[in-house]
Amino acid sequence: MADSSLRLRPFVSLILFISAYSPLMFIMLIKQINFEMPYCVNSPLASLILLIVATLSSVVIILTVKSVRTGLVVTVNKASNKSGDMFGYTIPYMISFMRIDLGNWQTVVAIILFLLVLFIMAYRTQTVFINPILAIAGYMLIDCTFKRDDKEIQAMVITRKPICAGDSVCLDRLSHYLYIRSQSDYQNKEESV
Repeated sequence: MADSSLRLRPFVSLILFISAYSPLMFIMLIKQINFEMPYCVNSPLASLILLIVATLSSVVIILTVKSVRTGLVVTVNKASNKSGDMFGYTIPYMISFMRIDLGNWQTVVAIILFLLVLFIMAYRTQTVFINPILAIAGYMLIDCTFKRDDKEIQAMVITRKPICAGDSVCLDRLSHYLYIRSQSDYQNKEESV
């Protein structure tokens, strides 16, 4: 039976998911601009909500990954870059090429339902961490095999610097198959150079 404590909490997963679509929110906001209107946007309230949600979720994610300071030192046996998997998030971005009126409640509800289904799928499969905002901020996704407590573990690692076989890295565990490289590991590597 899986340890539910090692699943990303629903709220954290939701913030990760929302931040992954914050560029889409900015695109939708830009498409709402209309200089012929008094407020310069077709749907001022919806546009303001999009702006706040997109900005806050992006800032929270970047600050959160930068706050990881501790972890377990492991030696990497194998490593391969999986950052290309982040392009899977681009499919829903096709929405931005359609004419969307955020003042039409049916359209807004349909988009929310579509994104809700995507979120449930991402949460259940624990792929919610594949996040373009992290890629834009310089993070990559590495599929690693490493030793931990005499057990070989294969997991995805979120890191700012490449990881190669033979490297000793400090990782913090987020879920069963997801780790993040500790910020102290980057500092230690820079100090030793």
